[in-house]
Amino acid sequence: MKQTKSQKWMNIGFFMLLLLGASAVTLILFHRQTLGSPERYHSDMKAYILEMQGLDSGYSFPYPVFFKFAAFLHLFVGPEFAVALATMLLNSLAMVIVKLILDHLLLADLQAFFAKQKWLAGALLSLLSISLFFISMLYPPPGIYLPGIKYNYLGVFTANPFHNATYMAARPFAILSFFWFARLLERYEKGWKEQKKDYALFSFFLLAATMTKPSFTLVLVGAAGLIMVWRMIKSRFRNFVPTLQLGLCFVPTFLDLLYQYRGVFVPDEGEEGGLGFCLGSIWRLYCDNIPLAVCLAVGFPLVVLLCNFKELKENTLYRFSWQIYGMSFVMAFFLYEKGFREVDFNFSWGYMYGIFFSFLAALPVLVRATIAKKRPFLLAVQWGAYLCHVVCGLYYFWGIFQGKMYY
Repeated sequence: MKQTKSQKWMNIGFFMLLLLGASAVTLILFHRQTLGSPERYHSDMKAYILEMQGLDSGYSFPYPVFFKFAAFLHLFVGPEFAVALATMLLNSLAMVIVKLILDHLLLADLQAFFAKQKWLAGALLSLLSISLFFISMLYPPPGIYLPGIKYNYLGVFTANPFHNATYMAARPFAILSFFWFARLLERYEKGWKEQKKDYALFSFFLLAATMTKPSFTLVLVGAAGLIMVWRMIKSRFRNFVPTLQLGLCFVPTFLDLLYQYRGVFVPDEGEEGGLGFCLGSIWRLYCDNIPLAVCLAVGFPLVVLLCNFKELKENTLYRFSWQIYGMSFVMAFFLYEKGFREVDFNFSWGYMYGIFFSFLAALPVLVRATIAKKRPFLLAVQWGAYLCHVVCGLYYFWGIFQGKMYY
């Protein structure tokens, strides 16, 4: 069902209004972080500003996209505002991409659902698109403590860590990589003759994500590799050639990861480096109840999964989101960086991408279930769970917007 011209402009206009509001408040926050003090607005922005200017930040950042983009903006504005603006623009780009994807997946069906007021379809998808970038982990009101949960954020984690600009910067490319690979999963075994463009786009998006922050790349490569190997074994290697063709899309990213590994994981003389294996010991530095932390982080996706379990078999995108989350959890639980980076728990960034994509893929499942009017009570429970994440997220954002610690 095509939109009329008036419906199309109402859809665009309402989304742009929400996008401008979200962009404005996040830009203010990111700029405050660039000017922050040790007491307020904690982030790595100071190091990013130095890196963007080509100065010694004390850290290694072998992923240049965000810093080169900020350096370009620095030609027109000051260094602090350039880094804040680059973060906001890339974060807002992710909102636009999610809106386009949700419109592609759901708009026609929702317009049929809202037959007499079709404009509500675009408005709902606009609200969901923007709200996704403000959700947080669940947490109780002040003064109430949950067993084993030391902090609201640390050890539980969130889909939107507002204190980390490189996560925000890489997310639009990560989203495109996620959706393009999910599309290829449905058809790559037929060969690439008629879909070379999709192969090239996926390879480009994954490389761009890697060159902005490699956290999501490690998770996607791990999950994709297992899926492709499993399918090849299951088919008794009859799909070897198309699997190899899809594997070639990862080559540019693998080369860049080797370069990044050399700059980050190879230890200096006299220092310990590389990757280590553990059983959640790094995670338990910040949380004594990992099962509860998982439920607080992905409460809404878990509720949707319990209510729509059959979707895992029927919906490639939805199944892939849980495969991504599973890989992100495994990496966060079993892997860590040796040396002084150990306590940084840098594999938590990949885990937070897993949280984000579990939310992103659960929303279309819930919207379709709502259109089908499946079990009204369960629908209310699922929408209620999402609303809880949004309310917690807005309160969490308001706190760090005022300068509170993100912990």
